[in-house]
Amino acid sequence: MTVSILIFLPVVAAIITAFIKNGAAKHVALFFAVAELAVAVFFLSRFVPDASTQFTVIKPWIPKLGIYFTAGIDGISMVLVLLTTLLVPLIILTTYQHQYKNAGAFYALILFMQAGMLTVFTALNGFLFYVGWEAALIPIYFICALWGGENRIRITIKFFIYTFAGSLFMLIGIIYLYLSSPSKTYELNDLYNAAVTAKAQSWVFWAFFLAFAIKMPVFPFHTWQPDTYTEAPSAGTMMLSGIMLKMGVYGVIRWLIPNAPLGFLQWQTLAVILSVIGIVYAALIAFNQKDGKRLVAYSSISHVGLIAAGIFSWNLEGVQGAMIQMLNHGINVVGLFFVWDIISRRLNTRELANLGGIAKVAPQFATAFLIITLGTVALPLSNGFIGEFLLLKGVFNYNNWIATVAGLTIIFGAVYMLRMYKKAMQGGTNELTVLFTDITGTEKLVLGIICVLVIVLGVYPQPVLHISEAAVKNLIDTVNAKFVDAAVNNIR
Repeated sequence: MTVSILIFLPVVAAIITAFIKNGAAKHVALFFAVAELAVAVFFLSRFVPDASTQFTVIKPWIPKLGIYFTAGIDGISMVLVLLTTLLVPLIILTTYQHQYKNAGAFYALILFMQAGMLTVFTALNGFLFYVGWEAALIPIYFICALWGGENRIRITIKFFIYTFAGSLFMLIGIIYLYLSSPSKTYELNDLYNAAVTAKAQSWVFWAFFLAFAIKMPVFPFHTWQPDTYTEAPSAGTMMLSGIMLKMGVYGVIRWLIPNAPLGFLQWQTLAVILSVIGIVYAALIAFNQKDGKRLVAYSSISHVGLIAAGIFSWNLEGVQGAMIQMLNHGINVVGLFFVWDIISRRLNTRELANLGGIAKVAPQFATAFLIITLGTVALPLSNGFIGEFLLLKGVFNYNNWIATVAGLTIIFGAVYMLRMYKKAMQGGTNELTVLFTDITGTEKLVLGIICVLVIVLGVYPQPVLHISEAAVKNLIDTVNAKFVDAAVNNIR
């Protein structure tokens, strides 16, 4: 069995779901999403956690142009495949209390988006990677534009302009590497070995960096994110924050740094500094947010800034921290956005000033909200702790002063997240919140699964770290060898 089944099963599922009418569409979509998760678990059970690429498929596509359908899974890809296939069924479950017009199209777009993201995470050909990148973007445009809030058209256009511009720069970088490759193919290994000068690598670095920095997003390319997260329907927000932004993080690890190592070396310090600025900047803005969903959006920018800083530090601790934190951030942020979806659906408001005392009337909901919040602020024995610890250690190994500033995320995050929880859950009830009802059915199931993951991954994160460790170490060693070769050649 090859990875192609992971890519094409959601495509087939999307086509079938598109023709399903009304309420049955969500059940069909959930069935296929669970089936996709089962396939991923099967691959995991057969996966050998070494540096090799497994379950590979290589098929001619447009061979005269060096384009092949080449995909596979290594330890880095496996973590992202698990993240994607785990979160999509949970996100579909969160929609069970909603009624969507043209539900078949809505769920079909989610499944098609899943196929695009899995293509990105498994592609070993530059052209295929780009196709997956764009294929994942198209559905979210329609999800936001058709099912979003009042300002959805303006916000979606801004989102489109940002992401399209970034994608265009990335395409230019991929084509340049193709033209410089020894065998004139888009195969990843051929692109790694492209004959690109140090000066040209600097331009390649920026071509990729702009695309990935917009997607994550990294300061100052983040301005599309809070508005889009706020205006998108809750499921769209979860897809964007829980999975799609990891496309940018993954792209940095797999495509940017290995393809332009000397360009990365030249701009590494700037990249780390921009990431750390984003941590502090987004946290300070989060302090002043009155809308709970918007606060979580800025919190996501801050946390992703730390992930980016860990990657750009380019050491084992930093990249490994990024790998497990991508998984943990996806779980936690989906939980937080679902919490605010529940509050908004019951009370028709997300304004913190209008809330209070919900814990008294909905103790199960408040308990789940607290567990997810503690995971987000990286309480020891919660899933966020090990990721933030490794990320900060990686940044510290790069520069202790920069790490000191980055470490403010622990303090700031605890302040604005716990303050948010206090305003919403504690204190006395009011005329609005006294009518709040506790979670039931699919709400309890989704929040229960997320809470279990927060605790289990916090107590025992080693299996996830073990999956990616060999692949991460091999990639770091490969890139570092290019640094050494360049230094030796300069001396000569």
